Amino acid sequence: MSDSPTIHASAVLIGSKAVLIRGPSGSGKSTLAWALVAAGSPGSRAGALTFTRLVADDRALVEAKAGRLLVRPAPNLAGLIEIRGLGIRMITYEKAAVVGLVVDLAASDAARMPASEAESTMISGITLPRLAVAAGSDPLHPLLAWAQNAPWNAPVAD
Repeated sequence: MSDSPTIHASAVLIGSKAVLIRGPSGSGKSTLAWALVAAGSPGSRAGALTFTRLVADDRALVEAKAGRLLVRPAPNLAGLIEIRGLGIRMITYEKAAVVGLVVDLAASDAARMPASEAESTMISGITLPRLAVAAGSDPLHPLLAWAQNAPWNAPVAD
């Protein structure tokens, strides 16, 4: 994957798929990534996710393969995440994941009731579901709601 494009993004594995978080510098990509990782930690608040793990923070490698978009951390940043007020920290990370959702922070087309064309995006020829979040809006709650209802994150039946 060394020839894959590097993009300015963070990614967190939620269940079996990753959320790719894009946005301009200072829009909260690392903050959202950390909040998602924390939401999957044992003892996290009610309604938390069952499994989360950092894939990449700040720079991510993406590659289209077999009709899916794969994401990996940039090699020199693997396992590192910026936690505002604490600095750079090393945490457990996933080496690769399949992207299941793209979150665009500070999106100019974010709307309370999004138009259908705003609900997907294409990266490297792969069409993916998209959540557009307006600048200044808290992305965590709508993302948690989306993730908890995503078909790839459904609880396993007994």
